[in-house]
Amino acid sequence: MKQDLGQDGVAAAVRRTVIVVALANLAYFGVEYSVAVAIGSVSLFADSIDFLEDAAVNLLVLLAFGWSAAKRRVVGFGLAGLLLMPGIAALWTAYEKLSVPLVPEPVALTLTGAGAFAVNLFCALLLARTRHHGGALMTAAFLSARNDVAANVAIVAAGLATFALGSIWPDIIVGLAIAALNATSAYEVYEAATEENDRPAPQA
Repeated sequence: MKQDLGQDGVAAAVRRTVIVVALANLAYFGVEYSVAVAIGSVSLFADSIDFLEDAAVNLLVLLAFGWSAAKRRVVGFGLAGLLLMPGIAALWTAYEKLSVPLVPEPVALTLTGAGAFAVNLFCALLLARTRHHGGALMTAAFLSARNDVAANVAIVAAGLATFALGSIWPDIIVGLAIAALNATSAYEVYEAATEENDRPAPQA
């Protein structure tokens, strides 16, 4: 039977979730960014910026969860813009990669992508429990984590393809796919923000 936690219980659950998710994303950002720079990977660089963006999203959720619908709507619009950052980073890095077409080290690319998959799957499962609380804010956090799981599977595939083909293109294609995926999420969060109603969220 599903337990009714009440307003206080929901708020506490949301607060614990977003703190854990924010810390996990911030920690793996450092790992993935370091590897991306070391091996010159477009997809890892875009995904590392996504980890940093996810940490920021969850910290904003923590700050704004108890605000009025009007304030949450404004923050939701801001988060929609924030979700575009990894895509912009991916486009710029892909442009630089074409200028200096060095193939990223495939083993490091694959293993780092697999680690990112594990972290994001853990975060997505946590956020799935509270995704219906907090309106556009929790929608942004959940969609970002969900999309990251799909992106990480693609990064692992890119690593394997890079090993087999010795080409820069699997990494670049996945990096650009991450850009497109985040643009889709940004639009979904924008729509969720426009639908925020005046029902107050539980106080976190």
